[in-house]
Amino acid sequence: MLLTAMRYSHLLLKEVLQPGDSALDGTMGNGNDTALLAELVGASGHVYGFDLQALAVENTKKRLAEKELLPQSQLYLKGHETIDQTLAENVQLTAAIFNLGYLPKSDKNIITLPETTKIALTSCLRRLKSKGRLIIVAYYGHPGGPEELATVENFCENLPQEQFNVLKYQFINQKNSPPILFCVEKK
Repeated sequence: MLLTAMRYSHLLLKEVLQPGDSALDGTMGNGNDTALLAELVGASGHVYGFDLQALAVENTKKRLAEKELLPQSQLYLKGHETIDQTLAENVQLTAAIFNLGYLPKSDKNIITLPETTKIALTSCLRRLKSKGRLIIVAYYGHPGGPEELATVENFCENLPQEQFNVLKYQFINQKNSPPILFCVEKK
């Protein structure tokens, strides 16, 4: 079976992350991706998680605690556009992931926004190591989603091919706006 966008994103992360690496979750949500990143980088690595909603930070902290992954994790109740103001200038990332849209089972009016997402993606690319990956899973079946998807697609299409490889993965015959995955790999 073909992998869903979520499962494929996890495979792409597993291919590059090693113990001791640093990774970033730009939209913690319920903590699933943050926990995967923390497992992959191990006790000697570091994970940075960002989310605007206290519920997302609480859910993620709980999930990490259950799996004994809190020591290598730093969670911020901040928007992902604050990455450069929050992290030390010398922090280099092997991988970063963003699930764009809204926090499942919460207020669907609180969504990621094209302007702040573009700032965050730019920040991550500056910090990305060679052979590192930036993964974006765009959920766009809600008000504001199509605009953010257009911004992400434009951002990715205009990255210089001399510096980056960019993959777009999507199901084209499914109903209800299936998520679209973008993977940017730094050369």
